[in-house]
Amino acid sequence: MAGEPSRRTLVLSAATAAMAFGLDASLAIVAAGPRRRTADPEPGYRRIAIGEAEIIALYDGMWEKPHEAGFLSNASVSDVKQALRTAGLDASFVPVPISTFVVRLKGKTVLCDAGGGGQVQGYNSDSIFVSGRMLNNLKAAGIRPEDIDTILISHFHPDHIFGLLSEDTNAQVFPHAEIIVAAAEYKFWTDSSSTARLPPWRQSLARRIQSVIPSWKNVLPVEGEDEVVPGIRFVSVFGHTPGHTGFHISSGAEQLMISSDTAYVPALCLRHPEWHGAYDQDGAAAEVSRRRLLDRVVAEEMMICGSHFPWAGFGRLVRDGAHYALDLLPA
Repeated sequence: MAGEPSRRTLVLSAATAAMAFGLDASLAIVAAGPRRRTADPEPGYRRIAIGEAEIIALYDGMWEKPHEAGFLSNASVSDVKQALRTAGLDASFVPVPISTFVVRLKGKTVLCDAGGGGQVQGYNSDSIFVSGRMLNNLKAAGIRPEDIDTILISHFHPDHIFGLLSEDTNAQVFPHAEIIVAAAEYKFWTDSSSTARLPPWRQSLARRIQSVIPSWKNVLPVEGEDEVVPGIRFVSVFGHTPGHTGFHISSGAEQLMISSDTAYVPALCLRHPEWHGAYDQDGAAAEVSRRRLLDRVVAEEMMICGSHFPWAGFGRLVRDGAHYALDLLPA
C-alpha cells in the first residue's frame, strides 16, 4: 500500500499498540504485513454542524486487533465475538478505528486529540495497526497545522498524543498551538514517581512523556470542568486514565459530546457498559464514568462521537434496556 511505514518505523513502534491499549507487546514484525481488511475512508474527513460550530472528523488509522484472552477482564473471547456479530461486524477481529476532531467555533480552530502520528503501528500474521493519517486528512479538509489555535488532549495514550511529536526529534508538530489537558492527567504522567506504579508496557510511554512534555511552554493543565475555549467544556471521565477527559461542545440549542475513549469500541462498551478493558487503569472507575456520561448524553438528547467509533463516528444514543444503542449518521 502506498504510504506504508518503513521496516525501521515498524521495529521502533510496534510495541506502542500495547502501550495504547493495555496489552502485552506481542506484535512481531514481519517483512510484509498481511492485507488490511479495512480500507481507509475517502475522503478521510467528515463535516457536520452543531449550531454555529463546524465539527470535522479526521481519520487517523485503524487497528485490526486479533482476539486475545484478557482484552476484557470480565468477558471472554467468545463474548467479544458474539457482541461483534450482534452489531453486524466481522467477528474475526476487533475493529479499532482512530479518529480525531476539529471544532471551529467563535473564530477559533480547535483540534481534539492528535492521533498516533504514524508511530503507533505494527504488523504480524493476524494483526494490523496503522496510524498517522490525520495530518494529511487535516490538510485535505483545508486546514494547515499553523491554523490550529488550541489542542485539547483527552489523555496521554500514544494514539492520542504521538501526533503532537515528530518521531525522530520529538519536536512539536503544532508549535504555535496552546495544548490544554486535565491537570490530573498531566500530573500523573509527568511525575516520575508514578512510573514504577505502571505495568512494564506503559513505563516507556511515561518516560517519553516525562522527557519531552514538561519542557514545552505551551502546555496548560487545567483543573475541573471549565470552559477551556469558548463553547467547549472539559468533562471528567476518569478511570481509563487518571485524568481522562471528554469534550462537550454547545452552540445555541445543539450539543455534541466528544467522548474520547469512554465507550471505546461501541459494539462492546455500549452493549456491555459493565465490561472492563485491560486498557483501563481503573476498570471500576471507568465503568462509573462511562455510565454517567452516557446517561447524560441520552437525557440531554445530544449527539455523541468517540475516538474509536465506526467512521465517521457521529450519532445519537438511546437506552436499550440495561444497555445503550448507537444510531450512527451515514458515513
